[in-house]
Amino acid sequence: MTVVSALVALMQVLAMAQAPEVPLFAFASPDAAAEWQAVNDGVMGGVSDGRFRMTDRQTLEFSGTLSLENNGGFASVRSRPRSLGLQTGDTLVARVRGDGREYQFNLYGSGRSRAFSYRAPVQTRAGEWIEVAVPLDRFEATSFGRVLRGADPVDPRNVLSVGFLLAEKAPGPFVLEVAWIKVLRREGR
Repeated sequence: MTVVSALVALMQVLAMAQAPEVPLFAFASPDAAAEWQAVNDGVMGGVSDGRFRMTDRQTLEFSGTLSLENNGGFASVRSRPRSLGLQTGDTLVARVRGDGREYQFNLYGSGRSRAFSYRAPVQTRAGEWIEVAVPLDRFEATSFGRVLRGADPVDPRNVLSVGFLLAEKAPGPFVLEVAWIKVLRREGR
């Protein structure tokens, strides 16, 4: 890493530390589950089993079994659509504990097919809590798991839902726990 790259990274971390936080999702209320839904490869004939529940630790636990049978291979959990109030320059931050698999942090908008989303990879560490921070401009447009080159960047005003997706080509059990999702907003916004 060059000295300039290191300084830029340090400045971004310092700016994030001073940015106002806007809570987006927490899982303490009894009705938190009503805001979420599981969407799995069964919509395309697959047989993966992904489900979620609110735990007594006040977290969302997304778990199940990923299957590649019947051209399947994905399981996801996402918030139900509603205005999230995101703005240009926002950074999404999630506190997660995973199983060592790579998940996708997804953003969903209006007017597109269910297969369209903006994604950013989240590499978990088995059994460890980590905070994942992704600026909105780092999410890539995808459809059916493929990056769409030349697609428009995320329009924060159109983001109605966030979620996590597992689409590794490795069948088997999985678990991802989410403590909260927040927005870091640049000063003056």
